[in-house]
Amino acid sequence: MPHTDNSYTRLPERFFARIAPAPVEAPRLLALNLPLARSLGLDGDWLASDAGLAMLAGNAFPAWATPIAQAYAGHQFGGFVPQLGDGRALLLAELLAPGGGRFDLVLKGSGRTPFSRGGDGRAWLGPVLREYLVSEAMAALGVPTTRALAAVATGERVWRDGSALPGAVLARVAASHIRVGTFEYFAARHDTAALALLAEHARARHYPQAQGPLGLLEAVVGAQAALVAQWMSYGFIHGVMNTDNMAISGETIDYGPCAFIDAYHPDRVFSSIDVHGRYAFAQQPNVALWNLAQFASALLPLIGDDEAAIPAATAVLDGFGPAFAAAWEARLSAKIGIRAPRPGDRALVETLLARMARQGADFTRVFSGLADGSARDEFTDRAAFDAWAADWQARVAAEPAPQAVLRAANPQRIPRNHRIEAAIAAATEGDLAPFERLRAALAAPFEARAEWADLADPPAPGEAVTHTFCGT
Repeated sequence: MPHTDNSYTRLPERFFARIAPAPVEAPRLLALNLPLARSLGLDGDWLASDAGLAMLAGNAFPAWATPIAQAYAGHQFGGFVPQLGDGRALLLAELLAPGGGRFDLVLKGSGRTPFSRGGDGRAWLGPVLREYLVSEAMAALGVPTTRALAAVATGERVWRDGSALPGAVLARVAASHIRVGTFEYFAARHDTAALALLAEHARARHYPQAQGPLGLLEAVVGAQAALVAQWMSYGFIHGVMNTDNMAISGETIDYGPCAFIDAYHPDRVFSSIDVHGRYAFAQQPNVALWNLAQFASALLPLIGDDEAAIPAATAVLDGFGPAFAAAWEARLSAKIGIRAPRPGDRALVETLLARMARQGADFTRVFSGLADGSARDEFTDRAAFDAWAADWQARVAAEPAPQAVLRAANPQRIPRNHRIEAAIAAATEGDLAPFERLRAALAAPFEARAEWADLADPPAPGEAVTHTFCGT
């Protein structure tokens, strides 16, 4: 039995709704993350047993689980929705890992809750496998993220856009599921007592060194600046950076219409619902700051009276720009083999990015190709690359180990959209082999392996996936 301490359930009842998962007809285990299970103190053999499968599917749960749906609000594409909440997810328990740390165990797609707003509370197979692959790839890249523990087929059909699709449940693990929108929920209700409890809970859980609500804000600002810089260094677009999808912990959460860039352009958008490009690749730092401003606004009653609280919170928010710039510059410099950035290094990388954008060069392959000399092949106008490369080679000549830096900063493989969609299509027909192959390859993204060489290829003509979807 794992060690648990379900602290969120000790908060007042207005923070959540107690509800059991809705059973499914014929659960079947599709994928189980055994290394993650072991790190959490969970018995892999038990998880794969009938009893473990019943829990992962939402058909039954052990005595240590106390399922709840968490309440939160959120700004969605800039418009405030005062009540959202877990409409298709349940927090089962908080696991105390043997190596230290507290982690939420959540089922996603486990049925209706009081926050479902008319939805069915279910998930279909595609988004479950997409989140499994992308979140585990992010973890392998070293990006703070929720993790996928298991994927389970339900044996039921889910209706989406007039089609009956195979249902599934994802078991997800996170440092917590407290969001900016969780704070907004109570701020909108002028529930200062609940805000104070939530702020202290979040501070103690994630940033115990922080001093009070202003210290919590400062810690979250720093975590988000570092996170978004990491996203962008790998060409990742979250796709739906609503405030209810920004975790206070600084982890990436909610992999809906996310994508990794193939052909680079700073204005690239994949999300089918982001028609105005609010969450485009290069807009992500601006959106993160906007979200953090909503977090700061929610905290104002705890910081002090308006005359003092607003300038204090604004000063903390003003720190986001420099923090992001420093993190982004360090990551950009590493991507071209520079360990310790100097003045002018950022301009050198940004010149390369501008030339990549003009020619539609592949983001991942250009940077990984700097180590083996193949980056030039990604440009149609190779003279443009050659001119840049002369300046770059002169700069890295002064670096002690540029090859090591390049290989550590630039993955060989990312979860490319066309590969994910091909794996989902095969799994829908009962073939999990492409999913398993992709899962294994993405677990070692920095290793150049001949048997996975094709997974590093960009989409061929006709293969490109240009739109991604939420799945709800």
